[in-house]
Amino acid sequence: MSGRTADTLRESLEQMILSGEFEDGERLDETRLSARLGVSRTPLRESFQMLAATGLVELIPRRGAFVRQPDVVQMFEMFEVMAELEAMCGRLAARLCSEEDLRRMHDAADDCDRALELGDADIYYRANEVFHNALYQASGNSFLAGEASRLHKRLQPFRRMQLRVRGRLKQSMDEHRDILMAIEAADEDRAAQALRSHIAIQGKKFNDLMASYSKGPAKLAS
Repeated sequence: MSGRTADTLRESLEQMILSGEFEDGERLDETRLSARLGVSRTPLRESFQMLAATGLVELIPRRGAFVRQPDVVQMFEMFEVMAELEAMCGRLAARLCSEEDLRRMHDAADDCDRALELGDADIYYRANEVFHNALYQASGNSFLAGEASRLHKRLQPFRRMQLRVRGRLKQSMDEHRDILMAIEAADEDRAAQALRSHIAIQGKKFNDLMASYSKGPAKLAS
């Protein structure tokens, strides 16, 4: 199974969980899911491992995989911390980034722009991941970059899903351009605030998305 196919399967399961198709604590039936998704049980288990890393699934030895819906307070707290980590990355990048760092961020932003033209939220998110990881590296602080990357992965399902809110792709793209302009201008305060706002909006949009489902996790705190 290719890495791209594994990601697609994981994304399908994420959407099923976050849209409320499974109850919190429900055991994921490998046989039924394999038949429904048209995959064997081996790649399905690989996807369960990926989901366990984000907290959406708990793997219990000899019992199986169980759904764990997002905890409202914990989600709010994680987005708060992510906002501050990215703000710090932006501040440092505005002061320290190289021309190569800027090129990587611009290239990723251009890929986001092309995905926006296609209206494809999943392609946009993959380019968005590259953009944010380039930002972390541009901070010049490897410890900060590692911590930001780890929390980014933990929040991956929720950051990806919020892009499905109507109008969010264009809004996100505009935010990316503001972030780049601030970093290019070496405006540390503006870069930090642009990133802090960018992440706060992501949390709010995920909240809006969850509220739009007729069932599923409770609304996140705003």
